[in-house]
Amino acid sequence: MTAVDDTNKAPPRLVICMKWGTKYGPEYVDRLYGMVRRHLTGPLRFVCLTDDASGVRPEVECLPLPYLDVKQPAGPDRAWKKLTIFNENLYGLSGTALFLDLDIVIVDNIDGFFEMPGEFLIIHDWKRRWRITGNSSVYRFELLKHGDILRELVANFDTIRKRHRNEQAFLSEYMHQRGLLAYWPDDWCASFKYHCIPLWPSNFWREPVFPPATKIVVFHGEVNPPDALLGQRNRRFRFIRPARWIARFWQA
Repeated sequence: MTAVDDTNKAPPRLVICMKWGTKYGPEYVDRLYGMVRRHLTGPLRFVCLTDDASGVRPEVECLPLPYLDVKQPAGPDRAWKKLTIFNENLYGLSGTALFLDLDIVIVDNIDGFFEMPGEFLIIHDWKRRWRITGNSSVYRFELLKHGDILRELVANFDTIRKRHRNEQAFLSEYMHQRGLLAYWPDDWCASFKYHCIPLWPSNFWREPVFPPATKIVVFHGEVNPPDALLGQRNRRFRFIRPARWIARFWQA
C-alpha cells in the first residue's frame, strides 16, 4: 500500500466561541459547530471556552473559560470576559482565529472570513457608522500578539469601563490606535434587528428575511434565533412574524 503524503495538507482553521453563565445552553454551541462545519471548507478545529462543558457535542474542544481578574460591578453583563481570549498563554493555541458569538445564524459559506487580508477584522457598527466601534459577534485576530490589551484591562478596569460601554468599544479603540482595525464587507454580516425585520407596518404581514449576499445573521439585542423562529420579541409594539428560514440553518 502506498503511503499517503500529508506534508501538503492545510492546517485546520481555528474557530473559537465562548459560553458562560446560564443565558445560553449547550445547544447553542452544538448548533454553531454544525453551521460552521457545513459552511466552512477544509479541516476545522472548533474550540469553546466555557465554565460548563456539560451537554456539548464531542466534536467541540471545550477548554476552561480563562479567569478575568477584575471586580465587575452589578448590572448588565458587558462581556468583558470575552477579552480573556487575548491571553498570551491560551492553552497553547496559536495562529489565526475566527471568533463567533453563540447567537448568530450562518447562512452561506464563510471561507472568506479566513481569506480576507488583515490582522484584525470586525463588523462595523451598523447604526452609528461615524464611530470606529465594531460589533464583536464576528471578528478575526492573531492569537498571542495582543496580550497587552488584557493587561491594560486588568490594570485600568475602572477607568476603561467608565469610558467604554462594553468590551467591543474598548477592543475597537485599542486596535484602531495601533492601526490594525479593519472591517468585514458590509454585506457579509447582517443585523437581524436592523436588516431583516420589515419596516412598520409591513412587519405585521411580511416575514423577516436576510439581505442578498449575507453570510452571517447577528442576533444582537433582545431577539435570539429561537425567539425569531417563533416570532417572539420581548419589547412591546415591535411585532415580528416567524422567521421560518432560521429552522433551515440553525441546526446541529
